[in-house]
Amino acid sequence: MLDTIPLFPLSHGLFPEGLLALQIFEVRYLDLIKRCHQQQLPFGVAWLKKGREVQVPGEKPLLHTYGCMASIRTFEQVSPSLFRVICQGGARFELHDTKAGPYGVWQGDVSYLENDPEVELPAELQHHANRLGKVIANAQQQGQIQNLPIFQPYLLDQCGWVANRYAEALNISAEDKQALLSELDPLKRLQQVDALMEA
Repeated sequence: MLDTIPLFPLSHGLFPEGLLALQIFEVRYLDLIKRCHQQQLPFGVAWLKKGREVQVPGEKPLLHTYGCMASIRTFEQVSPSLFRVICQGGARFELHDTKAGPYGVWQGDVSYLENDPEVELPAELQHHANRLGKVIANAQQQGQIQNLPIFQPYLLDQCGWVANRYAEALNISAEDKQALLSELDPLKRLQQVDALMEA
C-alpha cells in the first residue's frame, strides 16, 4: 500500500526525531504549512538530488529515494507572506513516484519504513553517546538548552537515536546521509556513523 503525501524538497533533509527550522515565503508552501498546522497533519521532507528549493517554472526537481515525515511543533506567522515553523522528524519513507499537485506542491507516492527497534549501545560505541551527552549537559548548565537543535527526550542509550543525531549534524554527502536514513538496523547505522567519523 502506497500513501500519497505533499513533499517539501530541501537541499538538506531530516531524520526521525530531528529538528527542522523553516522560513516559509513561497505561496505554494504558505498554503501547505497553514493547512498542516491547522489540521495537525505531517508533510514529507525530501532531499533534492537536482533542482532548486525555490520553484522554477517548468522545472521538475529530481529527488533522492528516502525522506522523512515532518510534524509542526511551533508556528509563527510573521506576516501574511512569511511563516516561521519548527518541525520534528517522524517516520521515514521510500519515495516511489512524484507528480505535480495543487498550487505547485509536489506529491509523492511513498511507502513507510519501520521505526527503529530499541537497541542499546555496545561498549565500543559508548563514546559517541558520552560526547553527545556532554554537549547537552553543557547547554543545560549555560542556560542554552532551548537553542540546542535537539528535542527531548534524550535517548542516549539507544543506537538509532544517537546515530540519527550524528547523521543530521555530520558534514557528509547527501548520498551518505541517504544510506544512513535507509538503514533499518540502528546498530549498523551507528557503526556506519562511526566509520564516517573515522574516515
